[in-house]
Amino acid sequence: MRTVKGAARNKAKNRLFRKTKGFHGGRGRLLRTAKETLVRAGAFAFRDRRARKRDFRKLWIIRINAAVRQRGLRYSEFIHGLAEANIELDRKILAELAVSDPAAFDQIVDAVKATLPVA
Repeated sequence: MRTVKGAARNKAKNRLFRKTKGFHGGRGRLLRTAKETLVRAGAFAFRDRRARKRDFRKLWIIRINAAVRQRGLRYSEFIHGLAEANIELDRKILAELAVSDPAAFDQIVDAVKATLPVA
């Protein structure tokens, strides 16, 4: 008796259509289009997981720069001063402190100003 792929093929198609549920038009209903769209979606997801990290870092830098400029420093001076003062806080934490706890951020800025040479 010859073997056919019926059950395995149907299972694979159902698995694929579950992943493309909610896609627009034929992209969620037609096998070939759904396959192509799923490959493309995976590529976008891979790319954008990395882009999200870049976007958040940019956001943190913008927030830190804004907070530091209100206190009379520039971002680059502040980051250099952090290294000089041996303060090992990353940009995510610094941005969060600048927004949610300005008093603690003021203490950090004062410590940085103390290590920087007076211009």
